Amino acid sequence: MKTGIIILAAGNSSRLGTPKQLLKYSGKSLLYHVAQQALKVTDAVIAVTGFEKISIENEIKNLQLFTAYNPDWQEGMGSSIRIGVKSILHEFPNIGNLIIAVCDQPFIDSSVFSELMTRSRESQKKIIASSYDGVLGTPVLFDRKYFDQLSGLSGNEGAKKLLLRFSQDVGAVDFEKGRIDIDTKDDYEQLIQHHDISTGC
Repeated sequence: MKTGIIILAAGNSSRLGTPKQLLKYSGKSLLYHVAQQALKVTDAVIAVTGFEKISIENEIKNLQLFTAYNPDWQEGMGSSIRIGVKSILHEFPNIGNLIIAVCDQPFIDSSVFSELMTRSRESQKKIIASSYDGVLGTPVLFDRKYFDQLSGLSGNEGAKKLLLRFSQDVGAVDFEKGRIDIDTKDDYEQLIQHHDISTGC
């Protein structure tokens, strides 16, 4: 079955003060990177935009993916997931599962998406989450069984709510570098410093 990927890129990054989607790392914006990695495993990719819609959409305009605008992006992540599910089912009505990804995990890689998909096929579990620092989080795969629940999220309710509610149906894959995300200027500066040290720049 085809897997869809929804990339959440609608927030205004209030703690950072600038759209994290457009921050550069290793020569690419964080959004461009995750979109590029997603397209390596499926052509069913939708980025949900909101704040700075035009700038965000322009960043990925040369990639073969779809975008969906969330006019209610200020309501929180739940509203973007809801828009994303509706939009991806409109474009790809027969997808069997979907992955929800964010754009502030700089070390996301197509292999993580592939592993989620593989674990889903091999497991009886209908939700497969990434595991890091002893917690479960994004990217996370949901079987079609849970599309209605995803469509019912609102406000700041993220996918984690469903991980807790349906914990008996959750499997996991290791993605230790998933613990590194960008929420503040300090986070970003540490990321760049790490990159400079590791590359000898």
